[in-house]
Amino acid sequence: MTDSPDLGYRAAANAALAQIMRRRSADILAIESSCDETSAAVVRDGRTILSLKIASQIDIHVRYGGVVPEIASRMHMEAIDALVDAAVDEAGTTLCDVSAIAVTVGPGLVGALLVGVSHAKAMAWALRKPLVGVHHIEGHIASNYIAHPDLVPPFLCLIVSGGHTLLADVTDYGRYRVLGSTRDDAAGEAFDKGARILGLPYPGGVQIDRLARQGDPAAFDFPRAKLGEDALDFSFSGVKTALMQFVRKQPEGFAQEHIHDLAASYQQAIVDALVDRTAAACRAGGRSTVVLAGGVAANSRLRECLANALPTGTVLRYPPVSLCADNAAMIASAAWYRLMEGETAGLDINASPGLPFAET
Repeated sequence: MTDSPDLGYRAAANAALAQIMRRRSADILAIESSCDETSAAVVRDGRTILSLKIASQIDIHVRYGGVVPEIASRMHMEAIDALVDAAVDEAGTTLCDVSAIAVTVGPGLVGALLVGVSHAKAMAWALRKPLVGVHHIEGHIASNYIAHPDLVPPFLCLIVSGGHTLLADVTDYGRYRVLGSTRDDAAGEAFDKGARILGLPYPGGVQIDRLARQGDPAAFDFPRAKLGEDALDFSFSGVKTALMQFVRKQPEGFAQEHIHDLAASYQQAIVDALVDRTAAACRAGGRSTVVLAGGVAANSRLRECLANALPTGTVLRYPPVSLCADNAAMIASAAWYRLMEGETAGLDINASPGLPFAET
């Protein structure tokens, strides 16, 4: 009796995985398409980028003031083939010579995720390569392994992006204990909504960070949510509402006249909450290394304030701005540590837009 295509694939992929684990080396081709950036990369052994390609959609979505899911999905479909080819070419290898395929499976926009997952599954099946599904947040954490080759767990990590804000104790590669998360808006979402209130273009976080450098962070007093004396959770819906109500009460033109001070004060309220919880978790857990990850990790004020607030002797690490945003290199890095544990996915893997960040 002839094996089904799936059984034949599994046998070939398992043989390739066994070879990778014996060599303890792999060039992983990864795809990231969870939101509005299509990315492909080849990364060696989880730490060395051989190539990284990103096709941004910002210029398209800016006219709508945010990401339009249907447009994002279509743009991913148009870009992904050429982007994968370019990443492989730049890495100086071939599709047949890459060791494994990795892809973001969630969370994210379902249509956008499906483009990447479908493409990765097709390549893995055709090439008979191991397939690894990666959680988007785990990818952000792993971006620091690329940026800091000497970084090893355990460490405390603050993940801050447009869709996520959480504190995690990284006890080992692929092993996490969630200490706190947002109860409503993510910090990046609060930045984008605040920017919209102030009449700033998308993406708002970058605009607020730029304008705030010329403003007074103490010019206006916006609230910092208190969720309990020992709570490490976050809440940003209140500060967003406070900004909206404050601006509405002012005369016409007030926001533009005081845009730098408003940006600086609003940013400081968000940063203070992030820094306060992270410093508290660091003191309580006794970690000597704190790591920043996610798109908001690029915020200059957050980096500055967190460095000043951590206990003496604590090391602060964060990726370069180029690796803070969504990218496939971070997905390849996270996949490497899954491969070293013998963890792979079958061809029944699917996109999971609401995929929780499980404590594993």
